[in-house]
Parts: sequence; C-alpha cells; structure tokens
Amino acid sequence: MPLFALGINHQTASVSLREKVAFVPEFLLDAYQQLLARSSVLEAVIVSTCNRTEIYCNLNQENCQQVIDWFCFFHQVEESELAESLYCYQDEQAVQHLFRVACGLDSLVLGEPQILGQIKQAFATASQAKSVNKILNKWFQQTFSVAKRVRTETQIGANAISVAFAAVCLAKQIFSELSQSRVLLIGAGETIELVGKYLVEHNVPNITIANRTLARAMELVEQFDAQAITLGEIPNHLADADIIISSTASPLPIIGKGMVESALKTRRHQPMLFIDIAVPRDIEPEVAELNDAYLYSVDDLHGIIEENKQARQEAAVEAEKIVESCIIDFISWMESLKAVESIRLYRSNSELLRDELLTRASFALNNGAEPEKVLKELAFKLTNKLIHHPSQALTHVSRSGDDNELQILRSALGLNSEE
Repeated sequence: MPLFALGINHQTASVSLREKVAFVPEFLLDAYQQLLARSSVLEAVIVSTCNRTEIYCNLNQENCQQVIDWFCFFHQVEESELAESLYCYQDEQAVQHLFRVACGLDSLVLGEPQILGQIKQAFATASQAKSVNKILNKWFQQTFSVAKRVRTETQIGANAISVAFAAVCLAKQIFSELSQSRVLLIGAGETIELVGKYLVEHNVPNITIANRTLARAMELVEQFDAQAITLGEIPNHLADADIIISSTASPLPIIGKGMVESALKTRRHQPMLFIDIAVPRDIEPEVAELNDAYLYSVDDLHGIIEENKQARQEAAVEAEKIVESCIIDFISWMESLKAVESIRLYRSNSELLRDELLTRASFALNNGAEPEKVLKELAFKLTNKLIHHPSQALTHVSRSGDDNELQILRSALGLNSEE
C-alpha cells in the first residue's frame, strides 16, 4: 500500500501555473469520482489552495504515473508543462511532507495557521466523496495531532510576521482586553481588511471604518458588523476610539496633532493608541509628543516583525523534531499492518486445514469407522500439516548459519532457546 504526495506549490510553480491546476470546489466531487475510477487508486485527498495543489493518495502500485496522467487530463495541461514544477514523494517522504505542510513549515509565511484549516476542510470533502478509508484516515488524523502538538509545544505561531497581524498584536499588548476596546480603522484596502479579520477573531465588537468613499467601506461593514463614516467625519468620532489603525493611499496626513489634542480633552486624557501603517504617513509624527497618545509607525512594526521571524525560525527547529518523531510512529503503524495481514492469512490457512480434516473425520465416523482411530488420525494429520512449513523454515535457517534469524524463528514458535 504505497503512499504518495504529489503536486505543485508556491516554491515550484508560478501563480499562472498554479491557477491552471487549481481545483474549483464545485467540481471536486466529480474529480474524486474520476480519480477513484483509476485502477491504481485506493484512497485520495485533494488539497487545493492559492499556494498549492496536492494529491495525497494510497495506491496499489509502486508509482503514481496513473495519478499524474489523470491530473494532467483533468486540468487539460501537458505533463511537460508541469515537468519542472511537479513533485512526487512516496511513503516516509510523503508522510513527512504532509506533516510539515499542516504545521506551516512549508508555507509561504512560516508557521501560518490557515493551512491546517484548509487541510481539515479538504479531508472532510474527501470523506464526503467516500475516497478515504483506513489508511488515509489514520494518516490525516495523525497529521492533525502532529499540527496540534507543534502549536502547543512550540512558539511557531505566537509571533506576528505580517503588518496587519503585528498591528493587532501590538494593540493587544497595550489593551489586554481587546473585546472592551473601541477601534477606528482608517482606509478600506487589503491591509485594513486583514486587520479587521484579526480584530473580529479577538472578539472586538465595536469597529468603525472611515474611508474616502462609503461604498467600499460598506463592504467591510457587512463583513465585520461595523459602522462606516467618511474621512471628513473622523474629527467627530476620534474621541470615541481607543485604538486607531490607519492605512490609506493619501499623500497628506489625515490625522493631525491638533485633532488628537481635542480628542484627548474630550476623553479626559484616557490613553489612545495610534498605529500608522501607511506610506506616506496618515498620522502626523508630532502626535507622539502628546501625553496619553501612543504612536507607532510601519517602521516600528517591521522591527517587531523581523524579531518575530527569527523567533519563528527557532521554533521551526523544535517543530521539525516533533515531526520526525511522529513520522517514526506512523511508519511503525504502517509496518504493523503487514503483521496483521500475515496473522490473518496464517489463521485463515490453519482454519482451512482444520475444516478439511474435520470433514474427513466426520465422513469416516458417519461410515462406521472406530471413533478412537478417527480421532488419532485427525490429531496426527493436523499436527503434521501445522508443523510442516515451520519445520522447513527451521531447517533452512539452521543450514544458512544465521543464528540471529534462528533465534527469532524459535521465539516466534514458542521454543525454549536452551532446549
């Protein structure tokens, strides 16, 4: 039962190529039906994100060419087009790859947590498509367990390494209970949208979004259950905000020192946190001179991010050790399945011998044979048949002179090595 992981990712392929081979969610069930129709495919899970498209599968042969052929056929691309981008890992390497991906060790942003959720969703879809059985179920459940250990036992996800996340983490350090804070977001671009998502994750209920046009702000209002105002309305609302995070494309500052002074007077000098992640700056640097106003620029955040990247690199070393130990556990489980199959076959053969001899004995008894004679013959023939192959094996190993193998065989047969 060879395991394979094959696909492309952000390290091996361009965005345009990744777009060509991405799986659209509404066609995934059809994809599974086609893939499972291939004679070599026993189980499969498809993971498709903006940064990677991968197929994890359990096959009944030692190569994955059938899967590659189907992959190219499904996406209407030539295999030659994928030649330099496609990777294919087998067995232990495949297990290691999935573990590392789920832990964020193979991500564009080291340690990012989103990929684990995406893998869980991919597994759920594969289960719905009935393309997962014993082996892949165990593989993926072990994967989720490894990722949880890495998150729990290392600091790989504890430090912000994006500007948006760093801004929210900085706010959380100063206002420990973000759920009690009122936040004003200035701008409605991608960075502010990410900041808003992180704030919602921290259960911030009171968010106001200020933007040049209300149309774009209203899109985020619906997403974050916030309220929208124009840039011109900021002076009337600034005093209501504990945290102000700004990221616009304005060529001139939007918030000046005088505006903040007025807000602080209204607030009776309750502290305000300003995080300016715009270039050019949205908030006049002189705001930092005011008591009870704390201003951080994008340069301050980049300093935090660089420190955190180093911390994540150090945590990744510990994460790799966890991954390696868990690979050993999973491969051991896979090897144990061979013993299970061998035991099943050995028992089945023994039961066939038993049934065959019992049938003969019953026939003899029904035809008037002496019971004692029938029982002796049954015991004699059953003993001879059961010890025939072990006796041959003992003879062969003894003649080979391999004492270690001989001792293993004697132990398996329950023999005393000193006899």
